[in-house]
Amino acid sequence: GFYIDLQKALDHVHAMVEAGADIIDIGGESSRPAGPYGEGAGTVSLSDELNRTIPLIASIAPRLSIPISIDTTKAEVARRAIEAGATLVNDISALRFDTNMIKVVADTGAAVVLMHMQGTPETMQSEPRYGDVAAEVKASLSEAVARAERAGIASDAIVVDPGIGFGKTLSHNLTLLNELDTLAELGKPILVGTSRKGFIGKLLSSEAEARIFGTAASVAAAILRGASIVRVHDVSEMRDVAT
Repeated sequence: GFYIDLQKALDHVHAMVEAGADIIDIGGESSRPAGPYGEGAGTVSLSDELNRTIPLIASIAPRLSIPISIDTTKAEVARRAIEAGATLVNDISALRFDTNMIKVVADTGAAVVLMHMQGTPETMQSEPRYGDVAAEVKASLSEAVARAERAGIASDAIVVDPGIGFGKTLSHNLTLLNELDTLAELGKPILVGTSRKGFIGKLLSSEAEARIFGTAASVAAAILRGASIVRVHDVSEMRDVAT
């Protein structure tokens, strides 16, 4: 919610590009779960999500030479964002929440990030359980990839994301990071988002803005284990880590 004002958002995009961002990811609805540092984010109406994202995408698309990603689970938001200039759909539900989403991605030729999540944003942190977290996340993502390809989404337009913090305990998150190379067997680029997340706060007893070194360590671990894309808040610092 820091950048809902259009001018603030434009300034922030410019700053991220200057800092070395390779992709700009824009979302109008937070999926943050409730936790020790605050309440979870509530759902956002379609009209609010459109108003928060589409004018910004339309404003920056003609000026950017790097891809724009729309972070949404709503097919209409994805469709309008692509019309405005986005080329990547970042869907935390792996195309499950909105039955029209898979067709929008296939019909427009957009790329897609398929993320693993146990449950929904409202329920995902209520005692998540796995036998073998890395194997189960891999199996779920394999099914999501197959479903996307059957719908006509190009094989080379699919990215997978293990969903760090989405229906996982601290132990699950650390295990996934350490066994991330398991996902490489899917043959897709791997995106990892650990930036400022709650599991880092649990380890370091820190609030979100104070998790930069924990984030840096997790980004380094993810890259060493095979991540191709890291989704971060602190672009300049994490660019240094990646380099």
